[in-house]
Amino acid sequence: MKSKLTTLTLALAALTVSSTVAAKTLVYCSEGSPENFNPQLYTSGTSVDASAVPVYNRLVDFKPGTTELVPSLAERWEVSEDGKVYTFHLRKGVKFQSNKSFTPTRDFNADDVIFSFMRQKDANHPYHNVSNGSYSNFESLEFGSLITAIDKVDDHTVRFTLAHPEAPFVADLAWYFASILSAEYADAMLKAGTPEKVDMEPIGTGPFKLAQYQKDSRILFTAFPDYWQGKSKLDRLVFTITPDASVRFAKIEKNECQVMPFPNPADLPRMKANKDINLMSKAGLNTGFLAFNTQKPPLDNVKVRQALAMAINKPAIIDAVFHGTGTAAKNLLPPGGMGG
Repeated sequence: MKSKLTTLTLALAALTVSSTVAAKTLVYCSEGSPENFNPQLYTSGTSVDASAVPVYNRLVDFKPGTTELVPSLAERWEVSEDGKVYTFHLRKGVKFQSNKSFTPTRDFNADDVIFSFMRQKDANHPYHNVSNGSYSNFESLEFGSLITAIDKVDDHTVRFTLAHPEAPFVADLAWYFASILSAEYADAMLKAGTPEKVDMEPIGTGPFKLAQYQKDSRILFTAFPDYWQGKSKLDRLVFTITPDASVRFAKIEKNECQVMPFPNPADLPRMKANKDINLMSKAGLNTGFLAFNTQKPPLDNVKVRQALAMAINKPAIIDAVFHGTGTAAKNLLPPGGMGG
């Protein structure tokens, strides 16, 4: 599980688990509380860390730490010669979790895939406006117009028809917004008059199920025994919500948590000096930038903009602000992303 968590952060500190008890429980010092537990609705790392990774799966996923695609809930897929029809063959025997409000009566199937995408695509879908009804990633990729149809061929086959060929389509399905939710759970909560429970009390097919959530305090996940890839080696995954980076580091030093994201750059020398701490870093999926209002002088002059860009001492900023942990951007795409 540690390797999955590391892929979610720009920089991460981890203390090696040594005791028998700790080997069954991993404590992650999270930087904040999630907005909710549906990665379709929110794009912040804080929210998707607490939902998309432990609770849900997607049709395809990225191999941890890479941009290599691997099958997940879809075992395989085919693309038509014109590049507009994608047929996904779904994994059989995949179980959904349960909670105090719902116990599933069937395995994962094509209905769940269709529900998960049509909720985001169809403005008239009964779940489209539940919670905040905003699907930023789905909309930013223009999936609403790109996907013209999603058809159930049979219980374990789904066909997506696109308006035009889209080379990164399968890779886009590995994004967290494409997580697969339970249509049966959604139907039950809609009939009960509590549709928002789908987003706050999640049920997925992932390795952990949500057991308890105390806002601004902690999130407790327990291993899902029927997980299709086998029960996790961890019995419990605990998110201890700790907004202050220095406090997170103090907890790491005391072994009150074993993994933390986003260390304070000022703490990095101490972390590197501590032989018990495994400090890992990875190029991030973000790029910092200054925006110019090109509609007003003097910034409407490209020469002025170029001069300002050349005058910025990027190495000095990297050293003073990021303590050497950043890199000067070469283009708008982040170094951790495809094309960056």
